[in-house]
Amino acid sequence: MDEDEALLATRAATETWVVLGRLRRRLESLPSEGGLSPAQASVLTRLGKHGPASASELAAAERVRPQSMAKIVVSLEQAGLVERNPDPEDGRRQVITLTEQGAARRQGDREARQAWLAATLRERGSEEQIRAVITAMALLDEVAHS
Repeated sequence: MDEDEALLATRAATETWVVLGRLRRRLESLPSEGGLSPAQASVLTRLGKHGPASASELAAAERVRPQSMAKIVVSLEQAGLVERNPDPEDGRRQVITLTEQGAARRQGDREARQAWLAATLRERGSEEQIRAVITAMALLDEVAHS
């Protein structure tokens, strides 16, 4: 790889980092079904992806204080989206799991975000540009798996 190719790759890496961060923040800022806060939606997403977790594990993963996570969990529990159960390995701890309603809400929010992104791509991009996005995503997926 010559110097021009190295500079091109560096520029691509920088722009990818910036754009993916911006896109993630934009998608997270979209209103969720039923008015969940971004923090509540993030907890549902995390539980859906990674499975049951304690409140302290969720607080650490979401980078919030345990007291803040306790409030988030209580609000999600009151909405019927999560439930607490004794940890099967340590009865002193409780684990938070998604309810069926919570899983459905998470899926609905995900589909709404995908629909927004698809509509916005159609609105702002040409067919050629959209195909280029698909090609770029395939390359980024290869990189992610390397």
